[in-house]
Amino acid sequence: MSKPKIATTSMCGCFGCHMSILDIDERILDLIELVDFHKSPVDDIKEFTDRCAVGLIEGGVSNDENVHVLQSFRENCDMLIAVGGCAINGDIPSMRNKVPLRECLDEAYLHGPTVHNPDGLIPNDPEIPLLLDRVYPCNEVVKIDAFLPGCPPSADTIWTALVAVLNGEPLELPYELIKYD
Repeated sequence: MSKPKIATTSMCGCFGCHMSILDIDERILDLIELVDFHKSPVDDIKEFTDRCAVGLIEGGVSNDENVHVLQSFRENCDMLIAVGGCAINGDIPSMRNKVPLRECLDEAYLHGPTVHNPDGLIPNDPEIPLLLDRVYPCNEVVKIDAFLPGCPPSADTIWTALVAVLNGEPLELPYELIKYD
């Protein structure tokens, strides 16, 4: 019998949520018994070739490539889980939402204290994803089925959520896994 597949991605964030996945330590061996990773930095698969049971989304949506990735995950995964503060509410990357995009670009490429840009041009190569007007939480772009809060969520939170979902149980996290005091 084939194992369910999990896909993961990191968009506009710090990759800390993926580090929490790896922090499940020796349970990673138990996880490998339960699932196959598919389209994930964990196994370096770049494209969907099969349907996935679960998609874990880390990071907010800050550019047109993030939109495309998120829409692709929604099309190819039965369940999408927003993992961490950036995916859930934009968190630290959304701090740029307080400043007009043009001012952000000017500071980054033209007037910042460490900028050396003798041509005075903001990069506009077609290979560079276009920035959106602001950083969006994932649920403002596609339907998200579940949320794992934290920055990042603990390894125990991710483990508990995955085991529940993969066993067809409701995703009910005990308070101890989602309190941050």
